[in-house]
Amino acid sequence: MILPDIDRVTALIREVAAAEILPRFRSLGDGDIREKGPGDLVTVADEAAERVLTARLPDLLPGSLVIGEEAVSADPSVMERLSDDRPVWIVDPVDGTINFANGRDRFGTIVALARGGRTIAGWIVHPVQGRAFTAVAGEGTWADGERIRIPAPPTRPEEMRGLLSVYSHTPESRERMEASRARFALTDTFLASAFDYPAILTGERHFVNYRRTLPWDHAAGILMVTEAGGAAARPDRAPYTLTGTTEGILVVAGADIWETVRETLFGDG
Repeated sequence: MILPDIDRVTALIREVAAAEILPRFRSLGDGDIREKGPGDLVTVADEAAERVLTARLPDLLPGSLVIGEEAVSADPSVMERLSDDRPVWIVDPVDGTINFANGRDRFGTIVALARGGRTIAGWIVHPVQGRAFTAVAGEGTWADGERIRIPAPPTRPEEMRGLLSVYSHTPESRERMEASRARFALTDTFLASAFDYPAILTGERHFVNYRRTLPWDHAAGILMVTEAGGAAARPDRAPYTLTGTTEGILVVAGADIWETVRETLFGDG
């Protein structure tokens, strides 16, 4: 498996965030924010950071392609690059755009590297907090350069702290998820996968359930969690794939509690 220098990729993400994202944080002007769809925001920081990352990431792995969230928004056919035999960078320039646009510091940049439809490396960088999480398939997960494993989670549902993503749920599925609050210590997600996944990695939370599973939001984080001892699968128990169309993903802090969380959340055997 040919990989770029992991630290060079981290350094590039930090550099782009410092140049294109942080100067615009809490400084967005009129016209710097727009809606791509209902409740789906994009800012000039998202667009600028993606342009630079798209131009420079292939230099770190010659012959590689790039899929950016904003590029796909403009041209959905860009997603077809996931089926290419060449390595593909998957970029979310500002994950947590709602937070960013509202002056909240829970946002990050997510980059994954895939080949043949499989995630082989991932990066999550928090520009404000300065943290960086990385993972390599078959080699492990690191937080700021230190190898990490997810702390052992509790086994009793009432002791588990979970994240519930109600964003994009249908009214029916939202009602079902909300009912789970009585069975778990549930809180809403951070509105940023870049913060949800690290919360699992550090043991702050024990699971997260999403309905929408776009690859730029989840490819890197799922790799990090599974490489650090956690587990992730679709609610129907099918594995998560970058090109899959099945909705939903349940990510937990330990493989031995995945079924317990699933049964308690969905209760349908």
